[in-house]
Amino acid sequence: MSTPVVHDPTTLPSDDNVDSYTFCVELKGSPWFLQKGKMIAYYGSIEFNGIGHGRLDRLLRTSFHSPLHAGDWVVAEGSGKMLLADRAFDVNSFDLDEGNLTIRAGNLLAYQPSLSLKQSIVPGFLTLIGTGKFVAASNGPVVFMEPPLRVDPQALVGWADCPSPCHHYDHGYMSGILGGLRSLTGIGGTSGEEHQFEFVGAGTVLLQSTELLMAEQPTGAIGGEPGVPGGHGFPGGAGQQGSVPRLPGQLGDLQRRFGL
Repeated sequence: MSTPVVHDPTTLPSDDNVDSYTFCVELKGSPWFLQKGKMIAYYGSIEFNGIGHGRLDRLLRTSFHSPLHAGDWVVAEGSGKMLLADRAFDVNSFDLDEGNLTIRAGNLLAYQPSLSLKQSIVPGFLTLIGTGKFVAASNGPVVFMEPPLRVDPQALVGWADCPSPCHHYDHGYMSGILGGLRSLTGIGGTSGEEHQFEFVGAGTVLLQSTELLMAEQPTGAIGGEPGVPGGHGFPGGAGQQGSVPRLPGQLGDLQRRFGL
């Protein structure tokens, strides 16, 4: 049996992966935007403030422009090293250089305020504009593809420097009786062979190497594990994750029906 690697502040990397599932952000006075629930540990003196905190107004004017997702994010400030992870999904950092990248909202874990986050016209996605680093999760390693390309909606992580996709439906799906029923009612759903996102023009498309979306988990949801405040065995415990109210901006069943 191999001896596990034990880290301390001196051995943790700076703004790099600890392993495939954990990323270390080093704060040196410059803040980071962080999706709630993605910090698993930190060394040093770090403070977390919600979006809308008065002291952060100037930062928000330049770096956060997505009111529907404001409740999902905090700003991390201070000095130290902060570990990010998301349910053992693959985690990686990416650098934008005067770029424009749109990413599935649930996959984006953190970003530097030198980037400006905006709400995409495509439901369930966010757009980062500018120069800086961001951290994202995916269900399996990310694959980079060049348009023109048609993509299974469940495999799509995002796209950079190219127009937003349009929906493409297979002719058999559109003309078949069963396909017609599904298109009207949503019964039975669709597969990547029947419905795709179509990308054209120059740019890059980011895919995860699976057709399974990361499981939806509303921000702030408390699991039912014993010993977790808010879970089973504690007063006011949520018990079942499904009892957590849906957050503004989530489209629920309609969003899932279209692979968003």
